Amino acid sequence: MDRRIKIRHLQAFVEIVRGRSLKRAAETLHLTQPAISRSLSELEDIVGAELLTRGRGGIALTAQGELFHSFANASLASLEQGLAGLQAFGEDTGSRLNVGALPSVAARLLPPVVDEIAAVAPSMRLRIIDGPHHHLTRLLHDGELDAVIGRLGEPETMHGLSFTQLYMEDVAIVVRPGHPILQSPALARIVDWPVIYPPSTAAIRPLVRRMLVAEGVPLPRNRIETVSVCFGRAKTRDSDAIWIISTGVVAREIAAGELVRLPVETRTTRGAVGLMLRAGEVESSEQRLFIQALERVIRRLRAAGEA
Repeated sequence: MDRRIKIRHLQAFVEIVRGRSLKRAAETLHLTQPAISRSLSELEDIVGAELLTRGRGGIALTAQGELFHSFANASLASLEQGLAGLQAFGEDTGSRLNVGALPSVAARLLPPVVDEIAAVAPSMRLRIIDGPHHHLTRLLHDGELDAVIGRLGEPETMHGLSFTQLYMEDVAIVVRPGHPILQSPALARIVDWPVIYPPSTAAIRPLVRRMLVAEGVPLPRNRIETVSVCFGRAKTRDSDAIWIISTGVVAREIAAGELVRLPVETRTTRGAVGLMLRAGEVESSEQRLFIQALERVIRRLRAAGEA
């Protein structure tokens, strides 16, 4: 955009059109009529086109003016909305956002996102619900949630929702340090121990099943199906159970040496993690703030090679 265009130019132009008079525009903006006229002339010189005609019938938009007016009006409205949003977020106005997150996201991504939001809008109430994919998408459909972050689900669960990819994530197979399978790690051997397995409601289950089938590994008979992260962590640390879970859920435990990832190929379980919203709805100020915080955190993770 031409840097010579100032907000005062847009305000003058929009007010002239709204009031169909330079005099009324001057009164609204608390300026003199010559000042308003000068701002309009400067704007027309900058854009290189006549925007308004003046006649006995008053002010009228030219074709170029009609085109420019729609964008000028929208720009000022967006700026006013942004300023109002900043003011509202700085006050205790009861603004709130309900977010659903799959366990891997709740564990890895949301803590820094919450910190980002708190720095901008300390009074905003953030409610976070985790759970299986179908449960969270149903709540989003029903208006109980404003946004969901998780894996791209089956087509029937995504009807009426938009999906914006954030990063890719695979599945990890983890055990406690010193587990017997680590002496000779192989995917086929996991069936010799209890397996904590994704239930039918988990977005990763079809991917895990396809991985096992591709490697000729039968569905573990001694399996515990759950999405409970607390149970998975405790059971895996305290026993010989083997946990199949999204990498993001256990990334910190693996980095700290509390859990060990089996060195087996899980590339086929790689899938998109993204932001889900109700399709066709205008974003609220709270949603926009959340999305921007999310984008900043994702950029940092990518810079660190973690996303």
